[in-house]
Amino acid sequence: MIKLLKRLSVISSVGMAFILLGGALVTKTDSGDGCGKTWPLCHGEFVPSSITPELAIELSHRLVSGIVGVAVLALAIIAWRSIGHVREVKLLSFLSVFFLVLQGLIGAAAVMWGQSDYVLAAHFGISLISFATVFLLMLLIFEVDKKFDATTLVIQKKHRIEIYLLTAFTIFVVYTGALVRHASADFVCSSWPLCHNSDLFEFTRFNTLQWIQMGHRFVAGLLFIWTFIFFIRMIRVYKDQKVMYWGWIITFALIFLQVLFGALIIFTSVNLIIALFHALFISCYFAMLSYFILLSSRSHMN
Repeated sequence: MIKLLKRLSVISSVGMAFILLGGALVTKTDSGDGCGKTWPLCHGEFVPSSITPELAIELSHRLVSGIVGVAVLALAIIAWRSIGHVREVKLLSFLSVFFLVLQGLIGAAAVMWGQSDYVLAAHFGISLISFATVFLLMLLIFEVDKKFDATTLVIQKKHRIEIYLLTAFTIFVVYTGALVRHASADFVCSSWPLCHNSDLFEFTRFNTLQWIQMGHRFVAGLLFIWTFIFFIRMIRVYKDQKVMYWGWIITFALIFLQVLFGALIIFTSVNLIIALFHALFISCYFAMLSYFILLSSRSHMN
């Protein structure tokens, strides 16, 4: 049963990543209306009579979401029954299904009734949390047979608090990045890191879209600096704890790649592949922070 759970958890986690990337692809290609105002069918048809690139992208995203949804539901039920004695399993099993359903309902509402850019930006944040819950459930399953042991790790209180704050700030940064996409603010600044590198005081003349773009860059820069400083402290304090040591190396690598690909988005005029990797890296970064929150909650109980 554990072997089945492991396979199902990996499939579900990879599938959730594809849902995230599919949602980003829909936004980047303006395919949100590819199926018209009907959901779950495209234009109310079981088999669409007219296929367009936008329809193919939107319909593929819906199909992947449906298939992965079944896998996540199966994972949650089997994990609940098989390893429900593990403290976090039942909660994560519930949350994985809850946020997946919530994510789908918000997407359906956006299709049928439309939403503002500010509401649509929150959809990516919900998707991020949904991915993280499935990712954590997968890690718990791999802990069962002691492939790696993180159950005895104790994280100092001051570090636990900072992990909570860093995660909360990450959600805010993610929201600003999603707002850039939904408000179509990708092209409003031609340079990086400043909007137009020739003028240090250009912010006095920013329009709304430029404020959205540069606001995201500013908070993303703060997130990178904060993560780097915290990363240095973590590998010094927990150098003998493999889970923390290597976990924070991976976490910093992810935020570094996130910033790098964020800059490449500007230099490549929003290349689609670069933009999708940008979404993938922040998703994995947030999932790692979520894992540190799980470890922190265990430390609090010890």
